[in-house]
Amino acid sequence: MKNKIGLTLVTIAALLQSCSKQEYVNIPRNADGSAYITTVASTTNTGMTTLDNGFSVTATLPNAKAGDEMVAELLAQQLPVGGSATQLLPIAGTQKKLIVGADLKVTVSYTREQALFKNVNDQVTVTFAGKTESAFTTISMGLATSVKGPLYDGKAVNIRRNSGAAYFEVAVAPKAAAYTGNVTVLKRNGIALAWTPTDYAYGTKIPISGDDYAVGKDTMYYAFVSKVGSFSDTVRMTVFANAPLYQLTKSGTMVLGATTGGVNMLDNSVVAASSDKAIIAVSSASLQITKSAAFGAISGNDISFVPSTSALYTAGNAADIQAAFDAGTSTAIIDPIAGVPVYAFKMITGGNTYYGILRINSVVPGTSVAYEYKIGSTYAQLAILK
Repeated sequence: MKNKIGLTLVTIAALLQSCSKQEYVNIPRNADGSAYITTVASTTNTGMTTLDNGFSVTATLPNAKAGDEMVAELLAQQLPVGGSATQLLPIAGTQKKLIVGADLKVTVSYTREQALFKNVNDQVTVTFAGKTESAFTTISMGLATSVKGPLYDGKAVNIRRNSGAAYFEVAVAPKAAAYTGNVTVLKRNGIALAWTPTDYAYGTKIPISGDDYAVGKDTMYYAFVSKVGSFSDTVRMTVFANAPLYQLTKSGTMVLGATTGGVNMLDNSVVAASSDKAIIAVSSASLQITKSAAFGAISGNDISFVPSTSALYTAGNAADIQAAFDAGTSTAIIDPIAGVPVYAFKMITGGNTYYGILRINSVVPGTSVAYEYKIGSTYAQLAILK
């Protein structure tokens, strides 16, 4: 019995000694004995748009060796024979053999026909496979043409009648080369009408005016077409006119006797009543609103008011507001506690004439007046107003 126990202990000791020397994982090592850590394959591509005939993909293969053979192939969602749902399958005839260069890179190119590209957002997967390395990426076909607008002085505007001309900015960016062709703009003021085409040199700001719209028609349909060879892009837009003609609605509170007794109506900044920036101000316990002394002291500056209605304020139609002012009897003073809460106004400053409408929202007797106003009836004015 003792001999059996002794043999058992010797056997266990031998096993433990053997285990302590066993390497369970063979890790590749550098010359200095540190672990050799490889990097991951990566890809770059030229991109693809509707005005390009193809694309190229370059794979960087850090675990390959110069001279290794790789096979590139395209895969796309396709309906297999006898299947009822699409699957990611190889595209027939797209395998290409490539040799890894000294820079451990390979590049492959495909045409839009090989990639089965027909529509915007069509997509293929590009794969690289070999004995030593692999990589893949996805390519989508995007639009080359984009349109911003309507704009005026770089700012988005609503199209309105009698407000001057705004414009569209068209950008065309194929991947193969800078665009040098024309942009054809088609428009029609009604879905059932024929398109009217006009060619513009690339880079031209495409004009649009509320005066382009026929009486009683508030919808213009646009199509912007760019071409490279047999390929073309079309961006469609629908633009409505005669939305409420005031874009800017401002509000605030004038406080008597503080640094907030005046308002610069160009940017709605509340300033002291005595400030040279103030256009209107309250300067007495009666809280009457008048043009500020500094504003009135400048030759050509003026602002006056005509009593109006809440309905006109809500509608905010520039033409109607101007007509109401011109038809009324103007006053230089607003009494905010006299029972008339809305006034059309005409303001002249800096050589520009602004029509607008002001509403008294609330009054704290002897202390403050809360107001709101709409201003800015042309694109040029809206570029000045803040």
